[in-house]
Amino acid sequence: MQPLAGVMVVDFSRYLSGPYCTMVLGDYGADVIKIEHPVHGDDSREMAPFVGGESYPSAMVNRNKRSLALDLKSGPGRAVALGLASRADVVVENFRPGVMGRLGLDYDAVHAINPEAVYCSITGFGQTGPDRHRPGFDIIAQGMTGFLRMTGEPGGEPAKCGVAVNDLTAALGAANAIMAGYIRRLREGGGQYIDVSLVDAGLALTVWEAGAWFGAGTEPRPEGTRHRYNAPYQAFRTADGYVTIGANNDRLWERLCREVLHRPDLLERPEYVDARSRPRHADQLAEELQQVLRTAPTADWVAALDAAGVPGGPVLTYGQALGQPQVLAREMVLDIDHPAIGAMHVLGMPAKLSETPAGIRRAAPLLGQHSREILRAAGHDEAQIDAWIAAGVVSEPAG
Repeated sequence: MQPLAGVMVVDFSRYLSGPYCTMVLGDYGADVIKIEHPVHGDDSREMAPFVGGESYPSAMVNRNKRSLALDLKSGPGRAVALGLASRADVVVENFRPGVMGRLGLDYDAVHAINPEAVYCSITGFGQTGPDRHRPGFDIIAQGMTGFLRMTGEPGGEPAKCGVAVNDLTAALGAANAIMAGYIRRLREGGGQYIDVSLVDAGLALTVWEAGAWFGAGTEPRPEGTRHRYNAPYQAFRTADGYVTIGANNDRLWERLCREVLHRPDLLERPEYVDARSRPRHADQLAEELQQVLRTAPTADWVAALDAAGVPGGPVLTYGQALGQPQVLAREMVLDIDHPAIGAMHVLGMPAKLSETPAGIRRAAPLLGQHSREILRAAGHDEAQIDAWIAAGVVSEPAG
């Protein structure tokens, strides 16, 4: 049995942060009921590319969920949603502060009828503070956490991280907090409210940068692939591509010079004498290493690094990364069947639990695919469900 089997999650979220959070809960066995607008559904359903009329990216993040297409602005829709929340173990939403309150579905409303519910809100800036009512997407949070100013090449324009780092960190932080809240409920009883912010989540990642700022007032600046406090620890150009090298302590530095680069003379240089000295001369060091590394292809350097026990590897494209034997052996690419897309590849679970592993029980749902099933289980009869569908309060797939 999966660890969250039997846990009911009512999910009002859309886009990425909330859906990724509830995907994690679903992967661990939770029954996630995804409540969506009855006409256009989750906004991510409009994200290309489309296969079989369905958004492939949206399908990636909404697996292990059931879809209830419900108009929350209608009286019956709100009543249905509140009824589901009254039986939920967990409620997740990522609207701007105040939206759920206006719908009568905020924490206070749910807590009044279900004091055991763990309720999580994910927003750009959180529920408190002067910016709490501002809208916020990942790019906004990357700008307001300093990420855009510390990413990219030296002297270059602000650069975005290649993935939605604030969205995803907030999602993972929310999932962790929800599970912590649920464990507390099992031990002591009682639900609680969880307030997660994209900006807070991003700042929580900056532990090295915060240490430099608080300790010495040093602003993190763009360094390309280079590490700010270790050297050599970056990507270098080879004869046919790039290789990463992480020789960031004296033991690894010696192995790199003697066994990989065959440049023991570098060990005698006073500017490279120890792990504190090398970062102070990082530009010069990188230039000298680059001259050697350009002389052979990436595969040769990776083999030499592995033989010497020095961390290193090739710099791959994303497509190459997904095709690596190691990635496939770790089941990080899986195959499932989707009702519209058909056979599709999805990402696997990064944490491997020996006794209660995460897994994919169902593909992402079509909009409203489970509306009738969920409403019927909630005690509503077929005539009432048909009436709601006719009125546009609820929708289900045609046919």
